[in-house]
Formats: sequence, C-alpha cells, structure tokens
Amino acid sequence: MAYKVSGTELIKDDKTVIFRNINATVRRDAISFSVQGSTSGYTSGGRNQGETNVNVIDKFPFSTNTNATDVGDLTVERYAIAGQSSLYNGYTSGGYSDPLSTSFNVIDKFPFSVDGNATDVGDLTSARNSLSGQSSETNGYSSGSTGNIIDKFPFSSDANATDVGDLSQDRFSFAGQSSTSSGYSSGGRTPLFVNTIDKFPFSSDANATDVGDLTGNRSQGAGQSSDANGYISGGVPPYDGLNIIEKFPFSSDTNSTDVGDLTQFRWGSAGQSSTASGYTSGGRADLTVPPYSSILGTIDKFPFSSDANATGVGNLIGSSWRSRGTGQQV
Repeated sequence: MAYKVSGTELIKDDKTVIFRNINATVRRDAISFSVQGSTSGYTSGGRNQGETNVNVIDKFPFSTNTNATDVGDLTVERYAIAGQSSLYNGYTSGGYSDPLSTSFNVIDKFPFSVDGNATDVGDLTSARNSLSGQSSETNGYSSGSTGNIIDKFPFSSDANATDVGDLSQDRFSFAGQSSTSSGYSSGGRTPLFVNTIDKFPFSSDANATDVGDLTGNRSQGAGQSSDANGYISGGVPPYDGLNIIEKFPFSSDTNSTDVGDLTQFRWGSAGQSSTASGYTSGGRADLTVPPYSSILGTIDKFPFSSDANATGVGNLIGSSWRSRGTGQQV
C-alpha cells in the first residue's frame, strides 16, 4: 500500500519501508512508534438507540472534520469493550452481550490498511466486560472489569493473553490511556465511584501503582493520549453526565486538572487520539432508566496544544449512533 508523507511516496510491508524519491530502504522496526494516529480514528462496537448490541466498525479522518463511514464488522456484537491499536491493526477485547450475564473473552483484530471485517485472533484470560485498553509498541493490554487483572497479548502474532499484573484496586468502567512507556487507568467503580489514576509499566510485567487523582469521582469517561499527557473526557458521577475534559502529565505522578469542556454532557463514549487532538465519539447524554432518551452520534475534537473546549466535527453513521463502544487510531 502507498501513502503520501510530506510529499514523499512511502511503500510499507511487514519488514521494510521504501522512500521512492530518495531510493532508501529502512527496516520496519526502525520506525518510531507513536500511541497517537496520523490518519484515522475508529469507533467499534457498542449499543444503539434501539438498545441492541452492534458489531459496526466506523472510521473518520483526522485531516478533515467530517462524518464517519462504516468500514467493517466485529466478529461478535457487543459493548463495554476495550480497544487497542498497533501500527497495522485495531483490536477489541472482552465485552458484554445479552443477557447481561454473558461476557466475552474474545480478542478481535481488524486491518488499518484496508476496510474490512475483524477476525478472532485470541482470548483474554477470562471472559469479562467494562474493562479498559492500553497499547505499547509491541503489545495490547486489557485491564480491570470484575477484578483487578491486567492482561497482555502480542501484536506480532495471533495469540491468547496472559495475566501480567494487577491494578491497585478491583474496579470497572474506567478510561484507559497510554504513554510510550506506561499504561494508565483513570476513574471507574469499585462499585463506588472512584477518582484513582493507576500506572503500570510496559517494560516489565508488574502491578499498577496509584499515581494521582481525577478532580472528582467518576466512571465511563473516554480516554485519550497525547505524547505528553493522558486525558479523560465525559463520564458519570452518581446521578448525571459530565462534559469535563481533564488532563494529567505522563512525566510526573500527579493529579489531573480540568482543562476544558465537551460540547455536551455524555458518558459511555469512545476515545481516539491523533497527533494533534483528542476525540470523543458517541455516548449517552443522560442516566435515566431504560429506555435512554438520548444516545449520541456526535464526534467531538479538542486540541492537545492548548487547554480548550471541544468542538463538534462530525457524526458516527446515522443508523448506528451508539454508546459504550471503544476507540482505535492509526
């Protein structure tokens, strides 16, 4: 496949990258890994306005403000899932089906290079839902749910996950963030709402440590990551939705600060990260008993370069506005 990069044509495969106009070849593993994407954001899975699970994979561009398109399907219709991103593929892990007592251990993979369906490539160590995802250069992580497990699975091969550590407390429905060296989990429920920010290393298999607090207790926020900071947007305190965007630094272990607002109150949204901006897609606008009055299709964008409010830049596909899906980026 070919890409345009600063006016230079680039050919990629699993081993090499060829810059045609300078007649140079470099190894694939010499490319600098970035948690953020430069091309597209994805929203996969979730529940739609009819309160049914979906398997939709949506894609929207980072270069322009526009609506998402349907580019494929997951292997299983489910929600409350974790998302991960490698250089070449998006992953989803775990999730809920109906009845609510049914959880999945499936790890799905879908390609970034072409628009296509996901394939089942492995299993988590146990079936669970309401977990969060983190991504290193070489592995995907699925943390939390009804327990404190941190699972790890490789990007280099299709394989099952292994249990590599524990969060600082048992909790579920929290946001995930990733720096180049560590995975983070923020907020969630124990079942009490908590403000914990946990960090665990990518370089070794180890437990997470509590490194800071959010500005308040909340769950079901969306997670985003710049190269310097972790973000959490939206979420649920005990009785209402939130529009807060918070930021905490990767360079030091400290509390988060309130840096802006989403365009509307929402919870259960998916988070995506480009090199310049954080995105929050879908979600719910209320916390009433079912049927919920407002399931959203809005895609919000906020800048990483300054502390500012989000703007609405597009919508998920109209037939499947949804909540509690997950996000990926390339």
